[in-house]
Amino acid sequence: MAIAEVTVLPVGTGSTSLSAYVADMQRVLERQEGVQVQLTSMSTIIEGPLDKVFAAIQALHESPFQQGVQRVSTSIKIDDRRDKESSSEQKLRSVREKL
Repeated sequence: MAIAEVTVLPVGTGSTSLSAYVADMQRVLERQEGVQVQLTSMSTIIEGPLDKVFAAIQALHESPFQQGVQRVSTSIKIDDRRDKESSSEQKLRSVREKL
């Protein structure tokens, strides 16, 4: 299972507040099948099969354009572990066990 950390920044919105765009992007992600999503204060975590993760990222990236934004900057970090099952929760649990 792939784990992606995604940050989408609408550029040139005329405001420093982006929460309305973030809320709309979360609604878009709720409609994506086959992925689990976790909103954080700085990004969104998307987990699932790589093809579904990429589809969710594409939908996320397109969302501000559908709101009239003319430029979007998207940063993506992907952890795709194939030797065993992995998840955000499993990764956190592993660190907690070592503390």
